[in-house]
Amino acid sequence: MRFRNRPWWLPALLAPLLAMVLLPSAAQAQTVESRIAQTDRAMRAFMTAFRVPGAQLAVVKDGRIVFSRAYGMVNVALNVPATTQSVFTLASITKAFTGLAAMQAVQAGRLDLSAPVSRYLEGLPEAWRGVTIRQLLSHMSGLPDINRAPTVDTDAAAAWRWTLAQPVLFAPGERFHYCQTNYTLIQRVLNRLYGRSEDAMVAEAQLAAAGMTRSRYGDSRDLIVGKGPDYQFTRSTPDAAGILEQRYPVSLPIHRASNGLVSTAEDMANWIIALEQGRLLGAGPIATMWTPVAFSNGTIGQWGMGWTILPRGNGHRAVGMTGGARSAFFIYPEDRVAVVILTNLAGSYPEDSIDRIAALWAPGLHLTGVPALRAALDDRGYDTAEATATELSRRDPALRWNEAELNDWGYRLLSSGRPREGLAVLQLTAGLFPASGNAQDSLAEAFAANGRRAEAITHYRRSLELDPGNDNARRRLARLEAPAS
Repeated sequence: MRFRNRPWWLPALLAPLLAMVLLPSAAQAQTVESRIAQTDRAMRAFMTAFRVPGAQLAVVKDGRIVFSRAYGMVNVALNVPATTQSVFTLASITKAFTGLAAMQAVQAGRLDLSAPVSRYLEGLPEAWRGVTIRQLLSHMSGLPDINRAPTVDTDAAAAWRWTLAQPVLFAPGERFHYCQTNYTLIQRVLNRLYGRSEDAMVAEAQLAAAGMTRSRYGDSRDLIVGKGPDYQFTRSTPDAAGILEQRYPVSLPIHRASNGLVSTAEDMANWIIALEQGRLLGAGPIATMWTPVAFSNGTIGQWGMGWTILPRGNGHRAVGMTGGARSAFFIYPEDRVAVVILTNLAGSYPEDSIDRIAALWAPGLHLTGVPALRAALDDRGYDTAEATATELSRRDPALRWNEAELNDWGYRLLSSGRPREGLAVLQLTAGLFPASGNAQDSLAEAFAANGRRAEAITHYRRSLELDPGNDNARRRLARLEAPAS
């Protein structure tokens, strides 16, 4: 608006008022500037520690993107820098989109989480028919995993026949088993409900509604604008430096509800904002999606409907998903913060860096438990694991250590060429949970990965004493005790 014949004193009066309203204070600006600088440093430290070729980081705060940057190279051989428009593999992050698609069907009255899958699909083996939709989405079905089929990457029909012929692993709801078959079934249920072909993609409407213009379903066989190769370090021994090699992930349509999406960090951030704003799902269904499902014995698991839910102390949570050991995102609902890290390196496990970045943008998020321990050990060294955990417990009497989260972290360290650090974490886990057969099994595996055969045998035996039904421990123990040929 233009003002004519305005008084001479008006600009002098309005200038400081406008500055107060429109401009942040020096202290506020410094805080934002400091957060940006610390976020950038944390991301660069992660890239250096894991030798990540290329990555993107986006941070959402109070419904808007406050940080978005790209790092490194999207194509090493061709010397192509990563940009915020580069496209990365989401891998199993796709399951969060599929879980949301399932909850949209629940919200529309088309799908019942408590119903058996046989209500929606015919021709399933008798042992499969009573598995509920909720158990499929939370990986409690006990079904055999299609990813173990010999033709999973080449012949979908043969892979499905193989899977149907395998025995179930346990009664539905008895325990957790991460299984791609669950999401093939959810994909087919949703497509049956909406009259689509059985292996059609289930989340395309979400991509459109959230304005995810760089996102699509695809794999290494597709020509995708802005998409570089995926990489992995091959190692002669677990703690060797490794040689960087290209990988060519394949995702046949039969299980693209499990791992078929590619995207950018900014697209993911816009999807998170659309979800927060209620443009994808109502508040009630979101709450259900983010509620951990209980096992048959009443113990609460870590999975909701396609999402993992991790406690973060004082009533705070991290909800989200990881993919292919290369990409991850978490939303902190109580703090109105979300962090997305996408990389092109399998084995980089960016989920282990997200909590520290989120805490920079969420003043109320005080790291405790596993996230606090992880940050401390990265700084102090993993040989201090037991002393640091004791210190954290003393500082926070309400702290309850999460066995599953510690165990998963230990395995990620073993898998990323850090066997000594993995052993330190899994030794701590076994000490905190001395009656857990699973903790002893994991510790035995960590000793084996470090070449300590005698200790591995000891702890596999201990695992079997605590859990006589542990077939994994029995098989590995037999191999370790077999006479050398």
